[in-house]
Amino acid sequence: MTLHAHLVVERPGFRLDIDLDVPSGEVLALLGPNGAGKSTALRALAGLTGLSGGRFTLDGDPLHTLAAERRPIGMVFQDYLLFPHLSALDNVAFGPRCHGVSKREARRTAASWLERVGLAAYAAAKPRQLSGGQAQRVALARALAVRPRLLLLDEPLAALDAHTRLDIRSRLRRHLDEFDGATVLVTHDPLDAMVLADRLVVIENGAIVQHGTPAEVARRPRTDYVARLVGLNLYRGTASGHQVKVEGILFTVAEQLDGPAFVAFSPQAVALYRTRPNGTPRNLWQAGIEGVERHGDNVRIHLQGPITASADVTTAAVAELDLTPGRQVWASVKATETHAYPA
Repeated sequence: MTLHAHLVVERPGFRLDIDLDVPSGEVLALLGPNGAGKSTALRALAGLTGLSGGRFTLDGDPLHTLAAERRPIGMVFQDYLLFPHLSALDNVAFGPRCHGVSKREARRTAASWLERVGLAAYAAAKPRQLSGGQAQRVALARALAVRPRLLLLDEPLAALDAHTRLDIRSRLRRHLDEFDGATVLVTHDPLDAMVLADRLVVIENGAIVQHGTPAEVARRPRTDYVARLVGLNLYRGTASGHQVKVEGILFTVAEQLDGPAFVAFSPQAVALYRTRPNGTPRNLWQAGIEGVERHGDNVRIHLQGPITASADVTTAAVAELDLTPGRQVWASVKATETHAYPA
């Protein structure tokens, strides 16, 4: 069961135009900033948003011409949209009943799915009696109970707290591994995407700007959004041999390239000095400190100068170097810590 989709949705001031291919058993994650078109793409696949152009097929069968209720699709919404007056069992049984299954058989199917998601003991509970993680699992069971060929997940973990999210993410990964259809996941969280998805598609302004496996996208970001997502400093310049010129700074890199190129390095790779270091260090520039903030166990220093950069240092280094906003510092990164690739 392979999804082949060309989705075109036009609105005043916005146009979504993307191609998606998702083979059976694969999880594809759509990533992008707010307003990029991720949820629009998902709703177009579900039949909740009309297409302005394009078409899509699932295992060769055209779906774009079918009404939403006739598409072999299961969907989990961001806020789950469980029926508040129905029990967990009847919420899950609702889908099979809509497909003409008898009440008895639908409830048997629902009970089986609640057991599979670990909620057999909550069959009689109403949505208001469920925790966020339990409601998410009921919504997933409801989506899968109709035996969909395509599963659509719209920010399925966004409403959960950090502790619950950790547990539900691992549970969801197991359920997705068992699902033999195609899955399209929309998320803002890079960790959700890296853990749950086999491939990533990054959308900005209604167009695909990058795609690949999580490792490929994380290693070679191609836009500022993707670089921020995976926690890298990213610059575009012109390469000649082992050097890339970026905004007047000549970066020495390990790779040998010629022509337009990207240079990326992590904030942890940036070393800061109060005065210009002795010797002739490469990849050195002077910058002003624009901001200082806690970042995990370290402190992130935001630098402004010929290039904008982030540097992660220890709390001790902040005190020792007196790294405060407005102060001028020298920044450098070793050639072995950079990663250059064609733009």
